[in-house]
Amino acid sequence: MNTIDADGHIVEKDTDIRKRLPDPYAKRTGGLLPSDGMDTNMGGTLGGLEKNDLPTRLKDMDTEGIDVSVLFPTSSFAVNSMVERDYAVAYARAYNDFIAEVCTQSPRLKAVALVPLQDPKAAVAEANRAVTKLGLSSIAVATQGMKEHLGSQTFWPLYEELERLNVPLCVHNRREGPKGEIRFDSFMFMHTIGRPVETFIQFAGLMYGGVAERFPKLRIAFLECGVGWVPYWMERMDEEWEKRGKVEAPLCKNKPSEYIKHGNWFFAMEPEEETLPYVIERIGEDKIVFASDYPHWDGIFPHVVSTIRGRKDISESAKSKVLGENAKRFYGWQ
Repeated sequence: MNTIDADGHIVEKDTDIRKRLPDPYAKRTGGLLPSDGMDTNMGGTLGGLEKNDLPTRLKDMDTEGIDVSVLFPTSSFAVNSMVERDYAVAYARAYNDFIAEVCTQSPRLKAVALVPLQDPKAAVAEANRAVTKLGLSSIAVATQGMKEHLGSQTFWPLYEELERLNVPLCVHNRREGPKGEIRFDSFMFMHTIGRPVETFIQFAGLMYGGVAERFPKLRIAFLECGVGWVPYWMERMDEEWEKRGKVEAPLCKNKPSEYIKHGNWFFAMEPEEETLPYVIERIGEDKIVFASDYPHWDGIFPHVVSTIRGRKDISESAKSKVLGENAKRFYGWQ
């Protein structure tokens, strides 16, 4: 296990989940999840890898030089935007059963679990089941549509359980913008804005809510947004905290940048990010992992690993950590 893709994807189908759902949910008509109706693949001209089967995936991992890939969902990330609480609980269980079965087909495949944050008690129970019974590697969440930010104490019992289980939390948002945003007039506009802006909101919520202080052993990763934003957000949050933190964020005892530099928060880079050397200078090389995003349309298969290895602006030590060592620490595999 030398090269670890910290964020690949499975493209699950309704049929994969439906046959694992109990009644009456398995009998729901139409699709199991809501759709925004946007043309992700531009009429089929993009995303040609998304229908690949498991043998093809493993072959493509060989081509890239990836030893282990951590699988994240695609459409099922919508679970935390569901209105029906009991359905969200059932759907998360069904998805976790599905992806755990996928991983039994190769030791090179690991996966994250989903939990229904609409029901915090059920989320704790499902996190425990997913890790201890199904062998899944972490808990992941997309937060669009949630009624509370992730720093809310509503979710602290889940963080306590994750610390106890020694598994991390992955914040991996979807393409939609924050709830209620209506100004997008193209998929490109929405895709550019939605995921990173929602992630910045949750980053601030977790930090100001005191999660880094209260749960210092909890490893948290912010994925699929690159790392170039991190120094800017550190500086902006430090400035706000210095002026108002004692009153409005009393559980955040130190500057946000101190938690980022010295804590257990990780970030996924893009292979070609020009600002990577500066980010390493600001936060160190120990908290950055790489993500292939395979098999999605905006990945650069088969050039992800080779692009990182070929960079001349970061050290060989940094490459080694980004390509594997940091992911091992993040997922608790060493």
